[in-house]
Amino acid sequence: MKKYNTILSIFLLYIIINMAISPSLYISQTLNGISAWAFNVLPSVLPFIFFVKVLTSLGTLDKFSKVFEKPCKFLFKTSSSASLVFMTSIISGYPVGAKMTAELYENGKISKSDAFKMCSFCSTSGPMFIIGAVGIAMLKNHLFGIIIFIAHILGALINGLLYRNIKLKDDKIIENKTNQKENKGFDISSIVLDSALSMIIVGTIIAIFFVVITSLSPIFNLFPPYISSILEGCIEITKGCIDIASHYSGAWAIIPATFVISFGGISTILQSLSMLSRLNMPVKLFCLQKFTHALISCFISVLIVALMMI
Repeated sequence: MKKYNTILSIFLLYIIINMAISPSLYISQTLNGISAWAFNVLPSVLPFIFFVKVLTSLGTLDKFSKVFEKPCKFLFKTSSSASLVFMTSIISGYPVGAKMTAELYENGKISKSDAFKMCSFCSTSGPMFIIGAVGIAMLKNHLFGIIIFIAHILGALINGLLYRNIKLKDDKIIENKTNQKENKGFDISSIVLDSALSMIIVGTIIAIFFVVITSLSPIFNLFPPYISSILEGCIEITKGCIDIASHYSGAWAIIPATFVISFGGISTILQSLSMLSRLNMPVKLFCLQKFTHALISCFISVLIVALMMI
C-alpha cells in the first residue's frame, strides 16, 4: 500500500503543478466537467434517485418485486428485488443501480451475496445518455444510439449469468434498526438531502476526472486518436464518447462507444463504489464485472455492425 500511496502522491503533485502552471486550462476543463454533469447526468439521474428512495421508504419495492421472484432466482440466483433494480438502472443510468442495490442491502432486503451478484448486471447506463446524448447529439445518428443501448443491455444480462454463483461464507441479511422508523412513514427532508448529496458526489467525481484526463493528455497524445479516445473513455465516459464521435466515422463508432459505455470509466466506477461503500464491495470484483460487461457488449456490437455491413 505504501508503494501505491507514493505513486498516487507523485501523480497528484504532478496535477497540482500543472494546475499552477496553466490555471485557465484547468478551470476551463473543470467547468466542462460540471457542464457535462449538469446537462447530461443531473436531469436524468436525480429524479430517479429521489423517487426510488421514496419507494424504498414506503416499502413499495417489496410488492412489485414479488412478481419476478422466480425468473430472478432461476437466471441470476438473486432475490426478486433484482428485477426492479435492473429495470430502474436501464431506464435511469449510472449510478442509480448501485444506489438501489446499496439501499436494499442497508434496509435488510437482500443479502451481501445478492448485492454482489446484482452489481454485475444492475450497473448500467440509460437511454437518455446512450440514445440521446451519444447517439443523437454526438454520433448524429439515432439508430447508432439504439444499437449501442441494445448491445449494452444484452451484455449486462449475459454478464449477470457469469456471476450468478457468487456465494459468501457469512451471508446473513443485516437487521436494519432504522427499518421500524421508516415503516411508520418517511422523512421527506432526509430523502431530499440524501438525493442531493449523492448527486453532488457524482458531479464532483466527473469534474475531477475531466481534470485528470487533461493532465494525462501528453500520454494520450502518444497514441493515435482512435486509441486515445478509448483510453479517455476508460477514465471518464462522457469525454471519451465525445472524442470517439470525433475520431470514428459511421457505424464503426458504435463498437468503441459500446465498450466505453459498458465499462463506465474509472469516474463512473468510483461513483458507483461511493454508493456501495457501506456494502464493502471489493473494488477488484466490481472492476472485473464492469470489464467483462464491456467485453461482452462490445462483442455483441461487433456482430450487429458486421450484419449492417452485409
